[in-house]
Amino acid sequence: MAVRLAEVPGVRGVMLGGSRARGEHRPESDWDLGVYYRGDLDLAALGALAGPDVEVAGPGGWGPWVNGGAWLRVDGVAVDWILRDLDRVERVWEDCRAGRYEVGVQPGHPLGFWSPCYPGEVALGQVLADPAGELTALRAAASVYPEPLREALVAGAWEAEFLVAGAAKGAARADSLYVSLCLSRAFGVLVQALFAADRRWCLNEKGALAAAELLPSAPAGFGERVRTLLGAPGTTAAALTATVSAARALIEETRAALSS
Repeated sequence: MAVRLAEVPGVRGVMLGGSRARGEHRPESDWDLGVYYRGDLDLAALGALAGPDVEVAGPGGWGPWVNGGAWLRVDGVAVDWILRDLDRVERVWEDCRAGRYEVGVQPGHPLGFWSPCYPGEVALGQVLADPAGELTALRAAASVYPEPLREALVAGAWEAEFLVAGAAKGAARADSLYVSLCLSRAFGVLVQALFAADRRWCLNEKGALAAAELLPSAPAGFGERVRTLLGAPGTTAAALTATVSAARALIEETRAALSS
């Protein structure tokens, strides 16, 4: 399939991504194929390859960052095609090398889509088809985590303290939704910083906490403390205030560990 995808006009290469590329998959895990293209992509040719019962979403069809693709069933197995604009991926990679990143709104990513995911996918993926060697070269470069990006993401942990200050105001009003949103994002920001501190690519929210709690900069009990705070933040002003207080302590402890 990867070889046939690479023959579609506009496609430059195909990578295996997700848990199967990293050897972390379960029997029911999907097969994720990153379809990297430049310029105009022949959607009709992609549709012909996918088959008559499969809808192919063109660039932008699935949102500004995930872009587009298709969901297939091959011999009863789920296979996902995920479009990636290689020109854009390379621009994001240059930003990461300079210590710049952005977080965009994207359906399916409740904490937002963090732009370093693009080079991270290449670094952690497996090249399946690469006629011009472009993906292979980019993968080799992205295998070394950029120090400027590491510094920027670790420094970005300041946002967690800003969020917990806002959560305290919401707690006084017994605003459970606002408190939960603030704390979820605060811990998500810390997870990104913990990954960066260990020079590891964080691709999305799924499974990120379980991995982050094992990293050397994570405070003792980090994962369990986060799960407890998010699992039962409370419904009254008093309960929410206690949760926010405990969250503030964990955030301060994590930031101190990141700066040591």
